Amino acid sequence: MPEYKAPRREMHFVLNELLDADAHYQALTGAEDATPDMIEAIIEEGAKFSERVLAPLNGVGDRQGCRLEGGEVITPEGFKQAYSQFIDGGWSSLAHDPQWGGQGLPESVGIVINEMVGTANWAWSMYPGLSHGAMNTLEAHGTQEQKQQYLTKLVSGEWTGTMCLTESHCGTDLGLLRTRAEPEADGSYRISGTKIFISAGEHDMAENIVHIVLARLPDAPAGTKGISLFIVPKFLPDAQGAACERNSLECGSLEHKMGIHGNATCVMNFDGATGYLIGPANKGLNCMFTFMNTARLGTALQGLAHAEWGFQNSLSYARDRLQMRALSGSKNPQGAADPIIVHPAVRNMLLTQKAFAEGGRALIYYCAQLVDRGKQGATEEDRSEADALLAFLTPIAKAFLTEAGYEAANHGMQIYGGHGYIAEWGMEQNVRDSRISMLYEGTTQIQALDLLGRKVLMTQGEALKGFTKIMHKFCQSQADDAAMAPFVTPLAELNKEWGELTMKIGMKAMQDREEVGAAAVDYLMYSGYVVLGYFWARMAQVAQAELAKGTTDSAFYEAKLQCARFYFERLLPRTRSLSVTMLSGADNLMSLDAEHFAF
Repeated sequence: MPEYKAPRREMHFVLNELLDADAHYQALTGAEDATPDMIEAIIEEGAKFSERVLAPLNGVGDRQGCRLEGGEVITPEGFKQAYSQFIDGGWSSLAHDPQWGGQGLPESVGIVINEMVGTANWAWSMYPGLSHGAMNTLEAHGTQEQKQQYLTKLVSGEWTGTMCLTESHCGTDLGLLRTRAEPEADGSYRISGTKIFISAGEHDMAENIVHIVLARLPDAPAGTKGISLFIVPKFLPDAQGAACERNSLECGSLEHKMGIHGNATCVMNFDGATGYLIGPANKGLNCMFTFMNTARLGTALQGLAHAEWGFQNSLSYARDRLQMRALSGSKNPQGAADPIIVHPAVRNMLLTQKAFAEGGRALIYYCAQLVDRGKQGATEEDRSEADALLAFLTPIAKAFLTEAGYEAANHGMQIYGGHGYIAEWGMEQNVRDSRISMLYEGTTQIQALDLLGRKVLMTQGEALKGFTKIMHKFCQSQADDAAMAPFVTPLAELNKEWGELTMKIGMKAMQDREEVGAAAVDYLMYSGYVVLGYFWARMAQVAQAELAKGTTDSAFYEAKLQCARFYFERLLPRTRSLSVTMLSGADNLMSLDAEHFAF
C-alpha cells in the first residue's frame, strides 16, 4: 500500500540552509513569532497529522468519491472527521491576521503545512485550500463589516470558501460570462446563473460555504471591464454572525472526473441568491486576481506534491522489487535477481522525480518568501521588488511544476510496471490526480501566454531582467570556485541566451503577433528548466560548503550534489531543443488551413 512520510530533512534544508528563513523573518515587520523553534514545532505536528490522518484517507477518497443526495454532498468516509481535527489544531488560521482570528505567521510558514497536507491527500487538501484564496480576497478587498462577518469564520475554519468563475461556455475568457447581479433596495444583489467546475462547492465538512462569485451588473460594459465580484454564502448569517437562512443556490450535479475523486467538483446554480459586492463595481476581475494568484501558487504546489509522493513510493518499490541482474554483474548474489534500483533506466526515472520534487520545493518556498516580503517587507522598495519577482515567477511555477509533477507521477507508474496500472498500489491514482493541475487555474498554454506576452514582452523585458540579474550575481559570486564550474558555467550561458531568445521572439512578434503564441509554451518550459537550474546550482553550492566544513551529514550533501549533477547533465539540456522549437516560427503551425485538418 502507498505511504507518505513528510520529508522533514529536505524541508529544513530549503528553509534554513538554502533560504535562511531566520534572517528572512527577522527582516520582515510583524514576523516575530516565526522563530526556529516555532517552525520546528509546526513541521513536527503537521507531519503527524498529514502522515497519520490524511495519508490513509487518500485511497479511500479515490475509491468512494463524493455523493450528491437531496442537494447535499456527502464526502468520503473520514474526510469530515479529519477536517474537524484540522480546525481544532488551528491549521486554518496559521498565516492570517490576528485581527480576524489568525495566528499572524508569514505565508511561507503556511506553505510548509500546505505541502505536507497536499502531498498526503490532495483531494482533501482542496477543501481548506480554496478557503485560503477566499480569505485573501476578502482581506484585500472586503469592507470592515464583510471581514468581521465572513473573514473571521473562514479564518477559524468554521466556514469554507470557493471561487466561482467558470461557466459552460467560457473558461479563461471571462469576458463572455453571463451570470447576472440585480441590485436590491437594501444594497444587496440577486445573483442568477450557473457556474461549473466549482471545487468544494458543496460538502458536509463545514457549517457554511462562502462563494466568491463573478457576475455582471445590469448596466455593465461588455467584456472583462464589466465584471463585478460578490460574496454569496450558502447560508445567510444573522446579526450575531451565525449561519441561518438558506440562500437560493444549490449544487445541481457533481462532475464525473478522471481524478481527485475525494473532492466535490460541483455545478452550482444561483437562482436569485442574495449576494454582496466586494470591491468597486465592474472591477471584479482585478479583485479576483488576488484569489487566482493565490490559487496558482497553490496549484504549483500540487506539482511538487505528486512528484514527491511518486518519488517516495517509487523509491521504496525499486529497492524491494527483484528483476533481472545488473548489466555490470550481480548486486544481490544471495537473491534470485537484483533490485530494480540497480538498472540505469530506473535510476533515470527516480532521479528525475527527485530532481523535480527537490527543485520544485526550493522554487515554491522562495515564492512564498516573496509573498511574505510583498506583504511585510520593511520598505516600499522591498515590497515592490518582491511583488514584481512573484508576478514573473508565478506562471513559471504554476505551469512548469505541474508539467514536471505529471511527468514524475508517470515515472512512478512506469517504475512499478504492470503493478503501477493496478489501483491497489496507488500509482495510477497519482497520475490521474495530477492531470488536473495542468488545466485548472489557467492551463499551461494560458500561463505561457501570460509569461511571454504580458509579463515579459509587454514590460519590454523588465520583468525578466529582475530575475536574470539575480542569477547573474549568483554566477559572478561563484566564478572563482572551480568546484562550482559545472553548474555556474552552463547556467551563466543559459542566462545570457534567455535574454537573446526573448529579443528574437519580440522582434518576430513585431511583424506577426502569432509568433508569441507559437513560441509561448516552449519559452515557458525553457524558463522553468533555467529557473530550477538556478536553484539546483544554489543547492549544490550549499552542499559543497557543508562538505568542505567536514559535516557529519555527508551522505545527505553528497546526494544533493549528485542530484544537482544529474539535473544539469540530464534535464537542463532539454533547453537545447526548446530553444530551437520556440524560434522555428508560427508558419509551421498556422499555414495549414483549418478545413484541411480533416481526417
